[in-house]
Amino acid sequence: MGLDVIIPVYRPGKKFDRLFVGLLSQTVKPDSIILMNTEAEGCSCAALAQRLRRLMRRQRLYGKKQVEVRLVPVRREEFDHGGTRRLAVGLSSADYFVMMTQDAVPADDYLLERLLRAVQEEDCGAAYARQCAPFNASLVEQYTRLFNYPTVSCKKTKADLPRLGIKTWFCSDVCAVYRRNAYNEAGGFVKRTIFNEDMLIAARLTERGYSIAYVAEARVFHSHNYTLAEQFRRNFDLGVSHTENRQVFAGVSAGREGIRLVRATLEYLIGQRRYLDVLDLFLQSGAKYLGFFLGKRYRILPRKLLLTCTGNAGYFESHEPAECKRQKEE
Repeated sequence: MGLDVIIPVYRPGKKFDRLFVGLLSQTVKPDSIILMNTEAEGCSCAALAQRLRRLMRRQRLYGKKQVEVRLVPVRREEFDHGGTRRLAVGLSSADYFVMMTQDAVPADDYLLERLLRAVQEEDCGAAYARQCAPFNASLVEQYTRLFNYPTVSCKKTKADLPRLGIKTWFCSDVCAVYRRNAYNEAGGFVKRTIFNEDMLIAARLTERGYSIAYVAEARVFHSHNYTLAEQFRRNFDLGVSHTENRQVFAGVSAGREGIRLVRATLEYLIGQRRYLDVLDLFLQSGAKYLGFFLGKRYRILPRKLLLTCTGNAGYFESHEPAECKRQKEE
C-alpha cells in the first residue's frame, strides 16, 4: 500500500517539533516523511537533520520507528505552493500521501489512521482533517475554525455544487490525504499558483467523479491570529488565485460563503456579549474583503502597489503578468 507524509518547511518553529514527534507516534506510521526545506540562514537541510536527530533521541524515538526522513532542499525563489508540492509527490512512490503544513500538530495518535480509512473508500479521491483552534486563539478565530471545520464528517461530490457552491471544493493541505491514482487522473497539483493548490485539485477530482471527504474525527491543532495586514495580504493572494483560475471559479461565488461566515460569527459574538470582538470581526472582514477585491484586479495595479499588497512578492518576480512587465520596463 504505502503512505508518505509531505511537508513544505521554512524556518520551522516549535510546533514543527510537536508535529514531527506526533507523526512518529501514529497508530498507522508513514513509510516516509518528505520535508521540502526552503533553505534559509541557520536552517539548511544539514542543520534540520541534526535537529531531528536530537529531537528523536530526546523523545526516545531514535531507532524505534522505521520511518524514512527525506530532506529535499528548495531555493526560496523557486518555492511555489503548487509546484513544490507537485515535485514532492513525484519523489514519493506511495499509493497514498498526506500533505501537511509545518504548524499543524496532530491532536492524537489516530490522525493518519482515520484519514487513510476515509480515502480508501472506492469513490474518494482526497480526505482532509478537522482543524481545531488551540485555547490561546482569539474568539473570532476559534469560531471561524468551528464554522469551517464542524464536528460532523461529510462527503462532497460534483452533485453538491448547486447546494454548497465553492464549499464543495473546500479541502485544506494543512492536513489532507490523497489517493495517488485519483491524483494522477486529475493531473496533479498545478505547477504554478500563488495559493489555493488544494482547492484547485479538489475541483479537478470532483469533475472526474471522485468525492472529497471531510473527516471530523481526524484532528490537528492549527490556527492563526493574523494581523489586519496579514489578513489583507492572504486574501489578496486568494483573489489573485481566483483570477488566474477563472475557468475553475467562474461558475461559483466565493462571496456568499464569506457573508454567511461573517453573519454567523456576528450572531455568536453578540450572544456571548463580546462586543469588542465584534469590532475585531468587522475590521478583519473589511481587510479580507478589500484584499480579495484588489487581488481579483491585480493585473491593473501599478507594480509597486502590487508588491506591497501581496504576501508572496517572489511569485510575481518569477511569474510576472504582462501588465507588470510593461510597467517595469517603462
